[in-house]
Amino acid sequence: MKDNVLTDRMASTNVAIGLVFLSQVVVGILGNFSLLYFHLVLSYKECKLRSTDLILRHLMIANSLIILSRGIPQTMGLKYFFSDFECKLTLYTQRVGRSVSIGITCLLSIFWNITISPMNSCWKNLKGKAPKYIGFSISLCWMLYMVVNSIFPLYMLSKWGSENTTEKKDYGYCTSAGRDKLTISLYAALCVCPEVVFSVLIIWSSGSMVLILHRHKQRVQHIHSIKVSSRSCPESRATKRIIVLVCSFVSFHTLSSLLNVCIALHFNSSWWLVNISALITMCFPMVSPFILMSHDSTFFRFLPGIYIE
Repeated sequence: MKDNVLTDRMASTNVAIGLVFLSQVVVGILGNFSLLYFHLVLSYKECKLRSTDLILRHLMIANSLIILSRGIPQTMGLKYFFSDFECKLTLYTQRVGRSVSIGITCLLSIFWNITISPMNSCWKNLKGKAPKYIGFSISLCWMLYMVVNSIFPLYMLSKWGSENTTEKKDYGYCTSAGRDKLTISLYAALCVCPEVVFSVLIIWSSGSMVLILHRHKQRVQHIHSIKVSSRSCPESRATKRIIVLVCSFVSFHTLSSLLNVCIALHFNSSWWLVNISALITMCFPMVSPFILMSHDSTFFRFLPGIYIE
């Protein structure tokens, strides 16, 4: 009797968690594809591709990879249907999407910083050159992380075939062989350390933008006091959007990283830990397009006119 009750509770919990994952997938894909479609239409109508449009396109693609590779297997409960190859391919796609998303978010933040920086700043020489290197930087980011993240499934595949592996990690939708010290060291050096550096650059660049916008707002305060209240001025709205975007990135990314570390250190991770980690991992890819869409009507229109002398 008790076993039946526990089984029913677990089944109900699995259904509830599945519905939460499904809602994340639907909302996230809708938001990312809407923003992607918006910028495709915008570039078609204007007959030119802005640098921010190109960056945002790839950011939305990377976000969609995270949501699809993480959300759909969790939603549909494909743990017992995935082969070893399909498991590795799903984990590979998720890691590439996550790494590229962080790298392109950093690129977007730095590009914004260069765009609105004063003409007497240290970025003045890069104002005209930066757009020329955007395409190369994005391509390099994709190729680099596709190669780096391919090391782990190939290494684990050779290890799987060369020895009997008894320890496996549970990722919720599939299991894979446990990592040894060499794999952990490689992952830390090639993936974790760059992510930490990118996160620090995002925080620094965003803080610098907020400071630039605040100083510009003070310089033109007398104009805004006549025409419009300071709360509704472009600088204030842009600053709020930057703060919201960066706070959501830092919060979700930090929580996701900590939970991933906990899963990596424990071979038999709890069911709740695995699912909460998956939920947190998809939060930023899900909410970022909506933040950027609200950002679009204020910050992007504001950027062309804020070359501060």
